[in-house]
Amino acid sequence: MPDANQLWTPRHNPWLIAFTVTLATFMEALDTSIANVALPHIAGTLSATQDESTWVLTSYLVSNAVVLPISGWMSNRIGRKRFYMSCVMLFTLTSFFCGLAPSLGFLVFFRVVQGAAGGGLQPSEQAILADTFPPRMRAMAFSLYGMAVVLAPAIGPTVGGWITDNYSWRWIFFLNIPVGILSLTLTSRFVEDPPYLAKAKAAAGSVDYMGLGLLVLFIGSLQTMLDKGQEDDWFSSHFIILMASLAAVGFVIFLWRELTVDHPIVDLNLFKSRNFAMTQIVLFAVGASLYSTTVLIPQFLQQMMGYTAERAGMAISAGGLVLIVLFPIAGFIAQKFDPRLLVTIGFVITAAALTRIARLYLGIDFLTAVSWRAVLVIGLPLLFVPINLLCYAGIPQNKNNEVSGMNALARNIGGSVGISFVTTLLTRRSQAHQNYLSANVNPSSTAYRELTHGVSATIANHGGAGAANAPHLAAAYVYTMIQQQARQLAYTDTIWVLVALTACLIPLPYLMKRPKAIPKSDIPVH
Repeated sequence: MPDANQLWTPRHNPWLIAFTVTLATFMEALDTSIANVALPHIAGTLSATQDESTWVLTSYLVSNAVVLPISGWMSNRIGRKRFYMSCVMLFTLTSFFCGLAPSLGFLVFFRVVQGAAGGGLQPSEQAILADTFPPRMRAMAFSLYGMAVVLAPAIGPTVGGWITDNYSWRWIFFLNIPVGILSLTLTSRFVEDPPYLAKAKAAAGSVDYMGLGLLVLFIGSLQTMLDKGQEDDWFSSHFIILMASLAAVGFVIFLWRELTVDHPIVDLNLFKSRNFAMTQIVLFAVGASLYSTTVLIPQFLQQMMGYTAERAGMAISAGGLVLIVLFPIAGFIAQKFDPRLLVTIGFVITAAALTRIARLYLGIDFLTAVSWRAVLVIGLPLLFVPINLLCYAGIPQNKNNEVSGMNALARNIGGSVGISFVTTLLTRRSQAHQNYLSANVNPSSTAYRELTHGVSATIANHGGAGAANAPHLAAAYVYTMIQQQARQLAYTDTIWVLVALTACLIPLPYLMKRPKAIPKSDIPVH
């Protein structure tokens, strides 16, 4: 028979609790991408450069990533409901101040605080769901959570672009205020801590300030390196070398500290569970796939096809409609089939969808662009829901908070690495293709002379540039064609690399153990 903690059930309907905690999580996940398209407007309003305005994004991501792995420890120490409500309140308050920001420095400061508050929301929701629902019902609960953390970043650019174009970028932040107030009201009334958290609070021990400082050093340096690496040409920059060194040193000392201290900030013993360790790898890959394609597709549509930011966002957001339909279905079938099989199918679908995108060319229409993302996301629910079931298999209930924090960290770090990887690969492959194509442009070639002569004649006759300037403009036109073709080939190369990496992950789920079936007699009845 299960112990008293496992028989505990909340006093209120679990689906009402799930809706309550999903509100704030959706709001926080939306903020990871909603400001992307507003950066030029923010820079113009606050008299900042485009490069300086990117700190609005990176400052949020760095502080967010630092809090994720310690959210479980914080929940155990002060109580999960209190910690969750503190995060919602602080997130809402800082959203208000971000909207009022009179300068970039003011905005970045409150984005740091906002990111730290947001870092506690996703892990807390996942842990609340794990405790609120019995194991046999968790798949459906995690499907609701999955919709929030996957759908919100996908529709963020479209929502942000529409608000910025029709109102002001400040309303991107003001939008959080009513949602935050509603979330606080519902949470105070319906969410409660299970009995085992009282024991966890008593056993939390003293604060490991050294471990906390090392964690901040490691994740902050790593996130900064990933965010600024391509912009600063990676290890050609002394700043990037410094960040990489700090991240490496901080990580090694942090591991030593957490393995030897009595009350660690992060319980590394969780990695002794095969399922937990393997799911961290899979979640890392899911984060990389989710965020990298969210960057690649709109970038191609804007740079190569001339789409506006809002129209490119619409092409991405269409996949959100597919997710709304598929996540509940995935939650249902995850209760019926081996989760490892579903994860394998998810990777197969993702690899096949990426293969389809790799056939891109400059003549695609809008519906084709929409279908790219719509087909790609079909595999995400089959990855996300079963993985969240597998990672809790064999984990003691009092470790649910820590597991949730590490899951969110693996997914977010995977996203950062994925974006940095595809951005760098895209730039390097563009340069390689451009060098190759330029080397094969021979001025003595008959084809080249015919092309430039035809373009030159067209410019001279219709462009109003004059016969003297037409040859120079024709040569510039050919160079632009070379750049476009090189960039298109680079996108194809990058996506084929993602196909190969995804294919390598297909057999990975079968290195995990299948969760044991829960007898119906052991499931609490509400």
